[in-house]
Order: sequence, then structure tokens, then C-alpha cells
Amino acid sequence: MPTIPENAVLIPIDMQRAFDAAPWPQRWNDRLDENGLALLSAWRGAGRPIIHVRHDSVEPGSTLRPDASGNALRPGFAPLAGEPLVTKSVNAAFIGTDLDLRLRRLGAETVVLFGISTDMCVSTSVRVGANMGYHVILVEDACDCFNLPDGEGGTIPARDIHRAHVATLRHEFATVLRTAELVAAV
Repeated sequence: MPTIPENAVLIPIDMQRAFDAAPWPQRWNDRLDENGLALLSAWRGAGRPIIHVRHDSVEPGSTLRPDASGNALRPGFAPLAGEPLVTKSVNAAFIGTDLDLRLRRLGAETVVLFGISTDMCVSTSVRVGANMGYHVILVEDACDCFNLPDGEGGTIPARDIHRAHVATLRHEFATVLRTAELVAAV
């Protein structure tokens, strides 16, 4: 069983309602919410720190704009009292936000990330966090992504996109664990 430092910060990324409807393509992980909520419950039960991240798009017409209904966090993923919410407008949770400052004030050296989407905001946040010196843990079964056009008239299935990104992140940027491992370690 892995050892997770007491001050490791859980960071749910972009667990927003917009991703359940058009124009977003099909996703693959039907246990995303279940696993994410299990992580939140374990962290809260142990009194460990959580910092939520939400994407507030600045793009006209985006379903993630602050004034769009899809910007809202998914049921059960809203911050509780004392759990900060960091908002971003780019792929990395560390860029243009005070996330790094918040983590340093907590004395955190380990961050645990999950959310939507594996290949975009989660992957970018993992990479930037690792490059900034954090020990990053990616919870692979609490992430999800979308089918993507391959540029040649075909589609790359979301599960394949996810697997490739998790493999890349595991190779150089993060320790990759599953929800059950984290819950048991907390």
C-alpha cells in the first residue's frame, strides 16, 4: 500500500456539468463520479486538505463560461466550507492562478489529481505540477476524456486516449494509482 503524506492535497480538476452534453463528444469512464466522490469522502473523513479547480472559459459561446449552466460543478463535487476553489481559464491549474501559493502555504509537497479530461487539463496540470517540483499522484480511474477526431476522418476512442496519456504521465511525471489504493492509504 502506498504511503500518502498527511498534508497531500487532493485536487479535483474541472468536475463540471458541461461535459455531459453536446458539444462535448462521448466519454468512456462510467465510474468517474463514483470514484471521484470516494476520494473526496476519504480525504474529508481524514481531515486532509482539498483544493477544487474549475475551468471558467473566456471563449464566447463556451459551455464552461461562468455564466453558462454547464460551468457548475457536478453533483457532490462542490467545495465544502474551508475547501478553496481555484478558477482557471487555460489547461493548467497552476497557470494564472494562486494554486502554487496555496499549496506552498500548506507546506504541501504531494498533490493528488483527478478529473476531466485526462488528456487536456489533467495531463497539463500533472506536467506543470511535476515541473514545479511537486510529487504528483494521478488517480487514473477517477479521470475521464473524450473520443477525438484523428484528423484523417476517423476517431480515436476515449479509452485509448486515456491509456496513452496515463502511460506518458506514469513514465516521467507522476505516480499513477487507482481510487481503491488511495482510499485504503488515507
